[in-house]
Amino acid sequence: MSEELTSEQIQLALQGISVPPQPQIMVDLQMEQYMPDPDLGAIARLIAQDPGLSGALLKIVNSAHYGLSSKIASIDKAVNLLGSRTVINLINAQSIRGEMTDEAIVTLNRFWDTAQDVAMTSLTLAKRIGSQTVDESYALGLFHDCGIPLMLKRFPDYMTVLEEAYANAGPDCRVVDTENRAFDTNHSVVGYYTAKSWRLPEHVTNAIANHHNALAIFQDDSSRDPTLKNLLAPLKMAEHICQSYRVLGSQDVDHEWESVGPLVL
Repeated sequence: MSEELTSEQIQLALQGISVPPQPQIMVDLQMEQYMPDPDLGAIARLIAQDPGLSGALLKIVNSAHYGLSSKIASIDKAVNLLGSRTVINLINAQSIRGEMTDEAIVTLNRFWDTAQDVAMTSLTLAKRIGSQTVDESYALGLFHDCGIPLMLKRFPDYMTVLEEAYANAGPDCRVVDTENRAFDTNHSVVGYYTAKSWRLPEHVTNAIANHHNALAIFQDDSSRDPTLKNLLAPLKMAEHICQSYRVLGSQDVDHEWESVGPLVL
């Protein structure tokens, strides 16, 4: 999805879904991140102004994923430990959550937890295989399904259709094909435009757009876009390990992995 579309084509693809504007705190954080020498103290001060984001950041840094010997209670320490890129990815993900109604948040409680699990697992796998896109793997893990809560906000029966999509997934039917038939759009498209609007790196937005097109991508033996394969490989493994097919699709079997897994491995 690298070609530029007109605003009319984008609106048609989004089917009435409003892509949330990037919160001002994210604009400020990214401006600081892009400085030649990012000031971690300034980043910490920006986050500390928002109690919700501060609490979410401390909860994540004190989670089992980081295995710290003692709990961190300081935003400054959390930012120094994680680094600016990881912090901004986390805050971006929390900002998507802030767009949801209370009802949608409850419906997707396990979704938020799984997104973090997939992100950390993608990061671990990317490090293990010596990937050059470790930070991007983490961002992709957090954001690849960011279109799901926005789809649910627009279509009340979305989760029912998503379960059907995972049940029918296979070589001849992608998860997004079932969504397209029901809504004329899908969470990969919505996620792509959201990530693009929020200025995520182009190769990450491209991977978001294609994360349910992995079978065709890995069947292509050409060397075209190796970065896309390098990002999608740990992501698809992480989705399988973290059982996204159960959390999102209520399935006992990962039908998508049965097709793409042998090619990824």
